Amino acid sequence: MSKKVEEWTVLSMLEWATDFFENKDIPDPRHSIEWLLAETLEIKRLDLYLKFDRPLSPQELDTLRPMVKRRAQHEPLQYIVGYTDFINAHISVNEQVLIPRIETEQLVEIILDEHQSEEDLSVLDIGTGSGCIPIALKMEQTSWEVSGIDISEGAIHTARNNAEQNDADVSFTKGDILNPNSIIENGPFNIIVSNPPYVKPGEKDILQQQVKDYEPAEALFFGDLEKMYNSIIEFASQKLTENGYLYLELHEKYSQEILAIFDEQNWSARIENDYDKKPRFIIAQQR
Repeated sequence: MSKKVEEWTVLSMLEWATDFFENKDIPDPRHSIEWLLAETLEIKRLDLYLKFDRPLSPQELDTLRPMVKRRAQHEPLQYIVGYTDFINAHISVNEQVLIPRIETEQLVEIILDEHQSEEDLSVLDIGTGSGCIPIALKMEQTSWEVSGIDISEGAIHTARNNAEQNDADVSFTKGDILNPNSIIENGPFNIIVSNPPYVKPGEKDILQQQVKDYEPAEALFFGDLEKMYNSIIEFASQKLTENGYLYLELHEKYSQEILAIFDEQNWSARIENDYDKKPRFIIAQQR
């Protein structure tokens, strides 16, 4: 930003920063500066296009400059601004939790669609992270009793704050699915849902820099997928009600492998595709 302060306008900043981010190989460079600039000016992104000639004040430039620098280092936009929207919820995020994805929104929508007329269900989210899944479910189905567990104290703290700021009555406790005795949620549950870590460590290099360098490794990577899914299945076998449902998000590359695990454990399971028509979800019941 070498121009004199009085020379910067919304349009010139959009153009300059888009080129700057492109040269840094930042994904979606135009979207990046639009989000940061709209956040700085406290307006909607679309409103930027009505204010191209608006000058940027010294104070606004002082606010924007460090955010641009952080984005140029591939830090995710959601961590820079501190939040993301998830279906009906405003979710605070930080480096203690995975940034919610559109695929996870679809997982929640599947649950809501399949159980829209049912009341007073009990739901548990395993590996809750920011709490986005149970919070969104509770906000849509207020009669449901919804809770979440996570191995990370930082994630639990973030999830509780998110529940409070969204006025969602959701409980969060620390628990490790690989150590079921650590889980104090007794159940039984009508629904268990999870978006567990499903990227193998050897695949780290193919991830975007903004993912592998910033998001929590324990929420992304797990070396033994069979162990992970068998642990979830074992827990669900003990804690689900009769005819209860297990909903999982998974890596499309391993969908058939994971489906076979459910078959071996005598579960009835089906694969659902995401919006990109990739096999992304498993919906399962005990036979």
